[in-house]
Amino acid sequence: MTQESSIFGTDRVPDFRKHPLIPVVAQDIHTGRVLMVAYMNEEAFNETLRTGQACYYSRSRGRLWRKGEESGHIQRVRELYIDCDGDTLLIKVEQLGEAACHEGYRSCFFRRYQMPEGVWGVVEERVFDPQVVYGSGATPPSGPSPEMTQKENGNVESA
Repeated sequence: MTQESSIFGTDRVPDFRKHPLIPVVAQDIHTGRVLMVAYMNEEAFNETLRTGQACYYSRSRGRLWRKGEESGHIQRVRELYIDCDGDTLLIKVEQLGEAACHEGYRSCFFRRYQMPEGVWGVVEERVFDPQVVYGSGATPPSGPSPEMTQKENGNVESA
């Protein structure tokens, strides 16, 4: 591995003064599957580096979100990459627990647009019940509900 400080100068990478929140793609280190996309601010980034566990900034909660703090499904960071512009991170993680998605799926990308039918379909099985993990106040799904798309499509496809 080479050090390329000349590419970024002496400034801290990523530069949170320029971009206070940066997108982070979390990818399963074993399968290469994208698990989720979230954001980090400087505090979340520093905690991730310090602890080795993914910590994000929740825009909806307005605070740090330590992945797995409620569900126990933590992400152990194994590799960390930054893009060519220095404003997006890719973290390769070991997903501990059944899922990365708060809706109970292994990945947040469990819906696929079916072409040419023009409908969204759920392409994997739920691995846990969000109401059991988070309680009855669980965050409702965004976008088309898995139940609705399963009914519309007649079944759940295997990924």
